[in-house]
Amino acid sequence: MYKHRVLILPHSGRDMSDVGPFKRLLTYMSSHRSTLRLASACSITNKIWDLAPPLLIGLAVDVVVLKEDSFLASFGLIDPWHQLIFISVLTFAIWGLESLFEYFYGVLWRNLAQTVQHELRLDTFNHVQKQGMGWFDERQKGDILAILNDDINQLERFLDKGANDLLQVSTTVLVVGGVFLLISWKVALFAVLPIPVIVWGSFRYQRSLEPRYAEVRKSAGAMNALLENDLSGMSTIQSFTAEEREMKRVEALSNEYREANRDAIRLSAAFTPLIRMAILCGFTATLLLGGWMTLENTLAVGAYSVLVFMTQRLLWPLTRLGETFDLYQRAMASSTRVLDVLMSPTEVEQGDFEPKLSEIESSPIIFSDLDFSYPGREPVFSKLNLELRSGETVGVVGSTGAGKTTLIRLLLRFAEPTGGTVQWVGVPLKEWRLERLRSSMALVDQHITLFPTSILENIRYGNPEASDEAVHEAAGLAEVSDFVEELPEQWSTMIGEGGHRLSGGQRQRLAIARAVLKNAPLLILDEATSAVDNETEAALQRSINKISKDRTAVIIAHRLSTVRNADRILVLDQGSIVEDGAHEELLEMRGIYARMWAVQTGKAEN
Repeated sequence: MYKHRVLILPHSGRDMSDVGPFKRLLTYMSSHRSTLRLASACSITNKIWDLAPPLLIGLAVDVVVLKEDSFLASFGLIDPWHQLIFISVLTFAIWGLESLFEYFYGVLWRNLAQTVQHELRLDTFNHVQKQGMGWFDERQKGDILAILNDDINQLERFLDKGANDLLQVSTTVLVVGGVFLLISWKVALFAVLPIPVIVWGSFRYQRSLEPRYAEVRKSAGAMNALLENDLSGMSTIQSFTAEEREMKRVEALSNEYREANRDAIRLSAAFTPLIRMAILCGFTATLLLGGWMTLENTLAVGAYSVLVFMTQRLLWPLTRLGETFDLYQRAMASSTRVLDVLMSPTEVEQGDFEPKLSEIESSPIIFSDLDFSYPGREPVFSKLNLELRSGETVGVVGSTGAGKTTLIRLLLRFAEPTGGTVQWVGVPLKEWRLERLRSSMALVDQHITLFPTSILENIRYGNPEASDEAVHEAAGLAEVSDFVEELPEQWSTMIGEGGHRLSGGQRQRLAIARAVLKNAPLLILDEATSAVDNETEAALQRSINKISKDRTAVIIAHRLSTVRNADRILVLDQGSIVEDGAHEELLEMRGIYARMWAVQTGKAEN
């Protein structure tokens, strides 16, 4: 079973929000510490073997120049030809070891990058799913998608390549510096002198790049949000012939993204030329001072060759340091966005109350002195008191903005009361285990969400364990079977993204079948018949009457014919229940419901 990791400092319990992005990332990856160490060891070992060939070149030059007096001769290998054969064998061994460890670090880093990317995406998505609806209201869907895709992919690219590059550059500096000190501390002093300047400059550049790449990621999220919104609403754009307007909006955000990147590029592009100039000073010092010492016979020709070649080996990795830091900063900007989402507090608190099914089915839902308002808006409910009795079908009607859908959001805990309580089985909903609460309700929302799979699997979404026969039975109750069996592929028909291959009424009937299959004690229909014709509505009304038996049902509707047969009908007006009764009783009151009925049946008086 996949487990979500919690970002806290080891042994302290302190959250990581005040720690740098690199440490936060390392803390998240703590479960892969052994793989991280092994991959790092292979990278370092590979670089050590990679730096050995200049030493072999120095030994070969030493043999050719000094022959029997060479460095290798001091180990008992006198014959120059034998010395060269020994160097050749050593070359094969060193190149073989270098290639072997290059394979090892390649496999380890790439697999680690893929694993961390996979786990981070799942952890973040899992955490996002646990957030309340208010959390989503404050964020753009496209920005969340950018975090789950682009930002996590940016981290994967750094772990795949950038981490190894940083380790190998550091190893190069240390090994080359050590070799220089062993051969001649005087030459080493001048050759290594630019290194502290390069390191200091690197960190200065790093700090300067950090806010620039944060702006790049922010711009990418905004652009992604607009593109996602435009693709979802393409029919609206085309119907209003607004293609040119949307093109200008995309162009404006794309320009912002391009300018944010340009700002970062201007700084990062200057990094490598400056490093080259710093290294040039070290290389020139090695060339002149080492050459002078060789001419004065205080430094062997072979040793001088090693110094020159080693300086070259130091040059090229350091020139790529700018590219590596660029990759690092992009990754850190992305990790900040991802880990901020992952560490955001879960807004919906829950308890551990899990009542038995029999208790749920026999208990009323009670709203007591309930207050609710959306942030920055007028109250929707004020001291609302309501009892939804078990086994009762309740219709909820009223004008737009009266609070009908808000009532459903409070039941599902998509929103939290600002005062008062909602109780079921005598316990406030906030004390329930959230999964138990929501599994006890079957919702048919006015905004139907279907998935790009078959009709059969979309209905089975209500109960993944259901048999095909149970799915067909639920579909029959929702009047789905007739139109499905007319399709060429029938139940295996792929409905496309969001069900776009089906009509609005067909999508609504699938959603009702899905809710029927869930077989929950509380059935909630929020404008469930709004997108169907009169004939289909009549069929669905028969289905609703059947499936609402022996369970509590709440039906929100604008079309009063949908709730005509309900046991009770509640009329909401400005957040208050102004009328409560059966259809005939409400007509006799000659109030709001009676006027609405007259308008919808064409009997309204002029």
